[in-house]
Amino acid sequence: MSTNAFITEETIEPDGNGPLSELTVAVKDNISTAGVTTTCGSAMLEDYVPPYDATVVSKIKAAGGTIVGKTNMDEFGMGGTTETSAFGPTENPAAPGHVPGGSSGGSAAAVAAGEADVAIGSDTGGSVRNPAAFCGVVGIKPTYGLVSRYGLVAYANSLEQIGPLANTVEDAARLLDVISGPDRNDGTTNDGGADSAYAAAVDDKIDTLTVGVITDLLEGADDRVVDVFEDRIDALEAAGATIEEVSLDSLEHAVQAYYVIAMSEASSNLARFDGVRYGTSGGSDGNWNESFAAAREAGFGPEVKRRILLGTYALSAGYHDKYYKKAQDARAWVKQDFDEAFKSVDVLASPTMPVLPPALGESLSDPLQLYLMDANTVPVNLANLPAISVPAGTADNRPVGLQLIGPKFGEETIIRAASAIER
Repeated sequence: MSTNAFITEETIEPDGNGPLSELTVAVKDNISTAGVTTTCGSAMLEDYVPPYDATVVSKIKAAGGTIVGKTNMDEFGMGGTTETSAFGPTENPAAPGHVPGGSSGGSAAAVAAGEADVAIGSDTGGSVRNPAAFCGVVGIKPTYGLVSRYGLVAYANSLEQIGPLANTVEDAARLLDVISGPDRNDGTTNDGGADSAYAAAVDDKIDTLTVGVITDLLEGADDRVVDVFEDRIDALEAAGATIEEVSLDSLEHAVQAYYVIAMSEASSNLARFDGVRYGTSGGSDGNWNESFAAAREAGFGPEVKRRILLGTYALSAGYHDKYYKKAQDARAWVKQDFDEAFKSVDVLASPTMPVLPPALGESLSDPLQLYLMDANTVPVNLANLPAISVPAGTADNRPVGLQLIGPKFGEETIIRAASAIER
């Protein structure tokens, strides 16, 4: 089955041997690859060829990984279905006729279809975990600062992280071992996980693990999703884990806070795409303002325009305190709630997505419903914490993912728990 997982299929040979030797790797098309087109799923960058490799790409090549192409994505990472791409939608190989999730849908679909052994995506509000859940693969959103973002085309700097996708927890952890670590080109990275060995955590026992089930993220979720999730939690308990119920009051406001912050940062970051510094030219006839407007009108799709307009409004004079500052206050509340929860549990659990994968075309007419679909994933990005989505089962022949959230730099713990679910 053709999934339209790739925008560019071009082999980038490894620089040496290492832990990724003999593995093929797909790379999301918002991550720079020297000499290979990087479009961000947008007509604005249809012909853009970066002159340098992102740090994660350099690390993959040095570790022996063979990059087989650049994967389709929602335009500039703005979407949860990979249907806002200027190059057409990607189909879910695990549920034909349905979306693969987004915005890293091409990366997840490539792994699920066997077109790549592992893949790299980026996660601003769930964009690795969402498609991992919908395509029935494993996806890790690392702690903010664990993986370099140098060479990632920015959407929302304070929220996004690059993360791995794979068919197994072990392969995802192997890839995380390679791409993690400090980078002098990215001042937000640190050595918080420098001594970690993520792949080595896969086979550890979980009989001392306390798992907190976030009851707030079960409310409003599809009953079929909840049933599969609860079956897996029961299996964790049978394997020796202690299960507790946890409530985080701040999560009621997380989606609203996330979208104000993310759209505001997008409004700033995407200002560079003006047809002069970057992007398609609008033609000027000597009038820079008209050229700027024409380039952005031609280059950006409807969802990107919507988010830029909303973000610009939230930052404008008279509205900054009403929206952006209030959203940052809510973000601090979310962080505080997570910190408090981790005083009594080792990991937190929820369904990755509150719904099953929608049919292709089903969700595009209702942006609000698409935003609400992120309810279970965006709190993690607001708090800058690590999380993993692991396959939990299926309902109506569509995959369901289980999300495990850890404390800051708690990747080893969530990997250990995820491998137990996998087994």
